[in-house]
Formats: sequence, C-alpha cells, structure tokens
Amino acid sequence: MTIRYQEYGDPRKSLMVFLHGGGVSDWMWEQQIRYFSHYHCIVPTLAEHGQSNNTDLFSIKGCAEEILRLIDEKAMGKEVIIVGFSLGAQILVQMLSIKPDIANFSIIISASVRPLSFSKKLIKPMVALSFPLIKYRWFSRLQAKTLYIGEEYFERYYKESSQIKRDTLIRILEENMSFGLPKDFPKATGKILVMVGEKEKSLMKKSAKDLVHANPNCIGVVIPNIGHGVPLAMPDYFNQLVEKWIINGILPEECLVFKNV
Repeated sequence: MTIRYQEYGDPRKSLMVFLHGGGVSDWMWEQQIRYFSHYHCIVPTLAEHGQSNNTDLFSIKGCAEEILRLIDEKAMGKEVIIVGFSLGAQILVQMLSIKPDIANFSIIISASVRPLSFSKKLIKPMVALSFPLIKYRWFSRLQAKTLYIGEEYFERYYKESSQIKRDTLIRILEENMSFGLPKDFPKATGKILVMVGEKEKSLMKKSAKDLVHANPNCIGVVIPNIGHGVPLAMPDYFNQLVEKWIINGILPEECLVFKNV
C-alpha cells in the first residue's frame, strides 16, 4: 500500500497528522490546516477515498501500518501529534496499538470500538437498497447534513461520494462496524484526548468511555450540543480546544470531562 498525502506548514516544527473520516477525504481538514500553519502538517487520503487513484483496498490495519511508516519517515525525532476523526480515529487507535510510542499527543474523535456483528450481516442488503441513491444530489445533501458538511465543501463531497464503488462502500462499512478495541491499546503512551459529541449515538459515547477506561493516559471530553462531526461543525472552537489542550492541558469549562477512574 502506498498512501497519498498532502504536506503543509513549517517542516521545522512539530509534526501534526490529520486522519479523515469515512465518506470524506483530506479536504475535511482545510480549516485545521489554515489554523495550524505554524506546525508541520500532513494530511493523508485513505485508500479508496476521495481522489486517491491507487489500486489498494481499504483496511484499518493496512492504513495504520502505512501511516506509521509515513510518520517514521517525516518525524525525524520531532514531537508528533495525531488527530483522527471517525474512521480515521479507528485507524489512530490501531496505530497506537501497533506502535504505542508513536505520538506525544493523540486526539481521537468519535471512534467506535464496539463491534456490531449483527449490523455487519445487514451491510450488503442495506447497500443494495441505498447504493443507487448516491447519484442523487438530494441524497448527498441528507448525508452531508449529518456530517455538518456545508456549501463550501458540498460539491467535493458530492463528486467523491457519487463515484464510490459498491464493493468499496461495503468494504469500508464492514471495517468500520467490525472494529473493536485492540488488546495492546492500553500500552499506548503520550497524552491521549478522546472526544465525542453530546448528540452522538450511545455507541459512540460508550466507545469513548471504553477508550478512556482502557488507558490511564486518556482523558475524555463530551462537546455540548453537537453530533458526529465536531471539526467540520465548529472548526474555530475545535482548533482552539486542541491547541490549548496540547500547550497547557486545558479543556473548556462547558465540556463534560471524564477520566480513567
């Protein structure tokens, strides 16, 4: 697997790696790239996502291993910060389990770590019913709304989502729904922030608690009045939260914070 990526910022500064979610691609981090321009930022495009034109098939483990190799190449002894959202957050959890000391700071946003074995059996019939709809703009707008994708990014989202292949969609959903907490995640070092939206599904909230309880280096935070997509819905708030946490360990007073107890 050879992963496609974009590189921004100051190569002399700390390395920040941004891992996008399923169904979107590197563009979801544009507001973060602008804000963190004083860092050395790398934004991979996951296999079978966006405009990635390689022939590699997506898997969480495969992407984790490839991104670890990319970080080894780019970090050169610098401080490493990794941010992952949804599917990208699952990849980050896998990375921390493969190489526990890979990051000084990890931000895990909306990662499901509770396998849905029953739902996995329904993926193929559900995709068979819904797949023809992806060509329609109205359907993409409904999907985009759940991820807080506004007009600025809708055309890119629609173009990419309407081009996805049926087998690719099934493969990504199966990887996502079968992902469980890796046994070596408790070994992960560095500081780990686990983030979830107050309006997210109970599965996401329970997964956030599972992650925090599994590793003493984790601290969890519930972002009020938001669902699945904090970085896109509230980029300024998200960016400042991340920076203050990295620099001073400070989290907003309005957030519910939970720890490994």
